[in-house]
Amino acid sequence: MDFLLLLAGIAGLWLGTELTVGGALAIARRHQLSEFFVGLVILSIGSDLPEIAVAVDTGIKGLMGNDVSGVVVGTSIGSVVAQIGFVLGFAGMISFLTLPRAFVVRHGSVLLGATVLLFLMAMDGKITRIEGLALISGYVAYVMALMNGETVPEEEPGQLAGGGIKSWVLLLIGLGAVTWSSEITVTSVVNIAYSFDISEALISVLIIGLGTSLPELSISISAIMKKKTHMSVGNIIGSNILDTLLPLGIAASISLVSVERQFIQFDLPFILVLTLVVLGFFYARPGVAKREALVILSLYFGYVTVKLMQF
Repeated sequence: MDFLLLLAGIAGLWLGTELTVGGALAIARRHQLSEFFVGLVILSIGSDLPEIAVAVDTGIKGLMGNDVSGVVVGTSIGSVVAQIGFVLGFAGMISFLTLPRAFVVRHGSVLLGATVLLFLMAMDGKITRIEGLALISGYVAYVMALMNGETVPEEEPGQLAGGGIKSWVLLLIGLGAVTWSSEITVTSVVNIAYSFDISEALISVLIIGLGTSLPELSISISAIMKKKTHMSVGNIIGSNILDTLLPLGIAASISLVSVERQFIQFDLPFILVLTLVVLGFFYARPGVAKREALVILSLYFGYVTVKLMQF
């Protein structure tokens, strides 16, 4: 029963995110935001609502004396690995992905810096409220810097349709669905872990992490089909920056987050290596083609294999 509730929770997170992203995109088009900015900020925040909702629910449970830190840490790390490993690798198998070097340097350095910052804060096995607020501040500063540098493109009138009352209604319904589904997801994971004596963190990394990355996969494929590869890659990079800083920052600002030793010794270093490989492909080569995509996917499935051996 708990496993069915977990699937229902993940499905609800996906559906709620689809509604939210649809509304947010319509509003963004009305305000004439650029393709890369929409992918990097609007889509990444919208598609990462599941992780944010899980973080809030985990933090509240911590305040009530039920420490489920493994859920939020596992979800965040699992999402980061799934997005830059599976989603980007899969997208690279479908289409040739490119990014200007200036974008790779600017946003890639932020992603690497965020990963290193999280690693340093987690080294003592916990993330405190002050450290959580610092992670949130880092993300807010990044988004503000992006907004200050955003230029308004020239658009055809027809492209500015939408963004009215209907879009805001979809946005609110989506947010409500995500909030409700996050409670079901976290509760079912805790019950499954208790029943089978499995680490909550492990379930979160392998199941919730991949499940909550479905919005990014859907958005990336849709963007590629519309010949908007910059939006696809921007969404993935923006999502990884957000997942590295915001969910754990939110959870820790509510209550103390404990970080298991395995995350510090294996998962976070792996994320750093995988990120360097991906950014290296975008910087040193024309982009990510099928050959590079196969390398990325191989690293991802190698990671999953190692995690499965921990059962």
